[in-house]
Amino acid sequence: MRFPSRERAGTFAHKRMVDDERLRVAEILLVEDNPGDVRLMREAFHELATPHRLNVVGTGGEALRYLRREEGHVAAPRPDLVLLDLTLPDIHGMEVLAAMKGDAALRRIPAVVFSSSEVREEVVEAYNLNANSFIAKPADMREYLRVVKGMEEFWLTVVKLPKD
Repeated sequence: MRFPSRERAGTFAHKRMVDDERLRVAEILLVEDNPGDVRLMREAFHELATPHRLNVVGTGGEALRYLRREEGHVAAPRPDLVLLDLTLPDIHGMEVLAAMKGDAALRRIPAVVFSSSEVREEVVEAYNLNANSFIAKPADMREYLRVVKGMEEFWLTVVKLPKD
């Protein structure tokens, strides 16, 4: 009886691990207070091939409670990716980003600032706070879809994300 070589056996194990990861549902947290933008994001994410769950919170305070699994979010799944608007009704998105990246339990979660702002100072500040990327919200649906598909390709397919 012949057994696969160690090298080949490792390849099979690696392929199985990769396949298991692809079957996993990506948890995405959208922090957005504008119902129109939430609707657009839901429509865009509906077009994606990657299995995912889009969880939405409408304030910075709720985002932090969700991320920390506090008050009404105790069973919240740990997001694989956070999409963060800056202009939120209670806590500005930059403060949410600073809290995330300053918390050892949250700092490895990729945070993508997804904002209508293109102000250079805000882009610089977001990166200074360790945002993983800054994307200006596209104005038209075709471009919006292209951007969301690009995020899917990069963040949910190419990048190796940390686990809990």
